[in-house]
Amino acid sequence: MSLLSWLARSGASAVTTALLLSGLAGGVQAKEATPTATPAPAEISLSELPAQAQETHRLILAGGPFPHAKDGVVFGNRERLLPRKARGFYREYTVKTPGARTRGARRIVCGGTPPTAPEACYYTDDHYASFKRIRAAAGR
Repeated sequence: MSLLSWLARSGASAVTTALLLSGLAGGVQAKEATPTATPAPAEISLSELPAQAQETHRLILAGGPFPHAKDGVVFGNRERLLPRKARGFYREYTVKTPGARTRGARRIVCGGTPPTAPEACYYTDDHYASFKRIRAAAGR
C-alpha cells in the first residue's frame, strides 16, 4: 500500500498529508543555528564616569597596584553582553563604591593584551547586567 493511500484511508487531513509529504520530499530541513551578533553597548566618556571609576581606569593603565585581590582576574563574559572573544581576553577590576562594605556592583572590564594597553574597556554599575563602552580621552 502506498503512503498516499494509507493516509487517505486513515482519515488524515489534507494539511497533515501535505506536511508529511513535504517532509518526506526534503522540504523540511533543520536550520543551522546562526550566531547572533552582540549588540554594541552604549558608550560613555571617561570623564563622565564616577571619580572612582576614573581612578580604577588609571590603575589599569598603570598596571596597579589594585586594592582587591580579585582585580585583574579573567572575566568570562557569561552574560554575553560584550563582543565574543577567546577566554582570557577580558579582565575585570573593581570600582570602589562609597559606603559599600563589599566590592559592590561597579566594575570595569577591559580586553586585550597587554592589560596595561587594552583594546577596549567597559563600565558596569549593576554587576554585569549592562555595560557601557568607555571612550578614552583623545591622545591615549
